[in-house]
Amino acid sequence: MNQQYPSVLLEKAVGEFSKLPGIGRKTAMRLVLHLLRQETATVEAFGNSIITLKREVKYCKVCHNISDTETCQICANPQRDASTVCVVENIRDVMAVEATQQYRGLYHVLGGVISPMDGVGPSDLQIESLVQRVSEGGIKEVILALSTTMEGDTTNFYIYRKLEKMGVKLSVIARGISVGDELEYADEITLGRSIVNRTLFTGAV
Repeated sequence: MNQQYPSVLLEKAVGEFSKLPGIGRKTAMRLVLHLLRQETATVEAFGNSIITLKREVKYCKVCHNISDTETCQICANPQRDASTVCVVENIRDVMAVEATQQYRGLYHVLGGVISPMDGVGPSDLQIESLVQRVSEGGIKEVILALSTTMEGDTTNFYIYRKLEKMGVKLSVIARGISVGDELEYADEITLGRSIVNRTLFTGAV
């Protein structure tokens, strides 16, 4: 046991919390000590919610967003515009775009962007399922709403090459988002305007 910890159990708990992104050991210690001060039922509810999430959460069979059912609430909503699909990197980006209340179409979650440096290629992403969705008909516009990074632009271009001859309009969000910015960190007004003022994608990276 590390001498700075009075308990092996405490040390293990701090170690697990510190594995979370953005959580250092000092913050992990504060969180663990906070949980120790709570009622047992409260801590059990916290732990069970994480276990239940991992065991029971589903991914929408249409757009790959997190869902409680086989088809997510957005895809199943008849009031959404099924002719427009917004392509995003991850689930957090769906939440960011939804928060703008400026978009009423559907989504397609890629699960990342093409990044050879990180060993992520097109086959690691949900690109073929996007091509399949478009090939089935009914989709008139695909909005490429990926982060304005080199990896995001590379992915945009790859998708453009896959879809350019399929008769759909391909657009990209307006550059109200600064180059290099992650979509999820953009404020709602800026992101909303970027969606509304989207422009035709020409295939230039």
